[in-house]
Amino acid sequence: MAEKATRVSPDGPVSTPDENEFPFGYPTSICETVPDHKYLCSSCNNVLKKAQQTLCGHRYCSACLLWIVRNNKNPICQKCNVDDPGTTNEDRLLTEERAFSDAAINKEISEFKVHCGTPGCNWSGIMKNFEDHQSLCEYALILCHTGCGHMVMRKKLADHLENGCVNNMTTCQKCKRRLSSNEYQKHTCEGNSSKDQKQTQPEGPSKEKNHSTPSNTKDGCRFSEIGCSFRGSKEKTKEHEKTAMGTHLLMLLQHIKQLKAGLCPRGGATNGMIPHLATAEAKVKGLERRVSDLQIQGALEVSGDLEVDCIPGTSVCEEESILQQFVREKVITELENKLHVFENIVAVLNKEVETSKLEIAAFRRQSGLDQDIIQSLEVKITELHRCLTQKDAGLSKLHTRLQSFEQASYDGVFLWKITDVSRKYHDSVTGRVISLYSPAFYTAKYGYKVCLRIYLNGDGTGKGTHVSLFFVVMKGEYDALLPWPFKHKVTFMMLDQNNREHVIDAFRPDLTSASFQRPASDMNVASGCPMFLPLCKLQSPKYAYVKEDTLFLKCIIETNS
Repeated sequence: MAEKATRVSPDGPVSTPDENEFPFGYPTSICETVPDHKYLCSSCNNVLKKAQQTLCGHRYCSACLLWIVRNNKNPICQKCNVDDPGTTNEDRLLTEERAFSDAAINKEISEFKVHCGTPGCNWSGIMKNFEDHQSLCEYALILCHTGCGHMVMRKKLADHLENGCVNNMTTCQKCKRRLSSNEYQKHTCEGNSSKDQKQTQPEGPSKEKNHSTPSNTKDGCRFSEIGCSFRGSKEKTKEHEKTAMGTHLLMLLQHIKQLKAGLCPRGGATNGMIPHLATAEAKVKGLERRVSDLQIQGALEVSGDLEVDCIPGTSVCEEESILQQFVREKVITELENKLHVFENIVAVLNKEVETSKLEIAAFRRQSGLDQDIIQSLEVKITELHRCLTQKDAGLSKLHTRLQSFEQASYDGVFLWKITDVSRKYHDSVTGRVISLYSPAFYTAKYGYKVCLRIYLNGDGTGKGTHVSLFFVVMKGEYDALLPWPFKHKVTFMMLDQNNREHVIDAFRPDLTSASFQRPASDMNVASGCPMFLPLCKLQSPKYAYVKEDTLFLKCIIETNS
């Protein structure tokens, strides 16, 4: 069973479930909402983990892509084969060099709201914290590190190591019984002492150690001395030590308990050490007394440049004077050395100050040059902005003319489509926009230029009760060649969009009216039908003059009359 629990794959050691819970993508079941198709791996169909995008545009988990490339000769994108199986393209070839990390998708996936899928765990958060939780989840099933083959909850691992792990046993050297850690702490037998006991190593890992790969290709975990059997490359070992922190702490706690049990197994051994501690303490106190006897009795008080014995009734002897003189000379020498050091420091600082001044002056000169460049660039930007404004105005005029040309008619028949009728009617009632002008149209290619003007809330005698529609003669390019006044018959039509009952009205121009003379300004005064259509009829559901908030007006000018 130990062999099964610690089997090694061709690419490296198999990690325990908590270290690499989802190597080929995250299951969609942990997501709070169903993820979009673009977040799923084209191979495992799970949520992408370390997404890689290929040249054909499909995405794979980093581990999935690596597995496909290493286990297939000339691998082809699986998604491309499904979407278009009959086509061959070089971009479909999958290699590690032809794929790149999709940072945008990885960032979006890291913000997914997820929850722990382990039964009993209520954790929820975002995807970027999910793996950290997996390495610490107390409800996750993990493989016992001693190689016994048992899968236990992380929070029950310590209890398993103390009571149930067959490989975590200690042998009593007196009675030769193999006991669990919990039983060993309570075990007593005659003559048993801490020196006669040692903990047996787990059998499963020791058997496999003889068959492990050479140490120059795989490194062991730093916690191997307390029972961790993980071995792998430096990168995988670092990742293992980071993710299996909770397991290592439990192992360390168990190891400390075992050391404690080995050092102080019974109260008798502790009592036997007390005389030795007492003897050592007595020796320390004796040494302290001998040192205190060697200390000089009295003290010297320094006042200015003189030193006076503070013990009254004694005189300064010659030896003490020589000693004081020696101490004074030594102090003066040390002060002179320090002064010399300080003088050197000041000299160095002065040089640095001079250098700094030169650098500041150079920076100021460069700053002045930069300011001049910035000002010249600002002037150029202002000129460019003015040119862009002029060109925008010219483009706007050209756009307006092009739009008018596109909507213009040159045969005397014009169809006007008015949208957003309800809003424009409301604007007319409130006085915000009381009338609307149609685009200009022509009676012929070189004929009269005219347009229509409509009042949705009426004008003059029809104000508030009727729709008013007027005809406007505009100033055109060929007015000098046309006969005046304008005298062609004009017919207005409001079209029923169900083709049942169109509203039709016609009139002939009053040749004496200024509305039909040659325009002196952009357009003449409008003339037409102030009571063209009652508003009640326009708004009635029996008619379809307004349908989907749109109405159509038609104007026909009889140019052959």
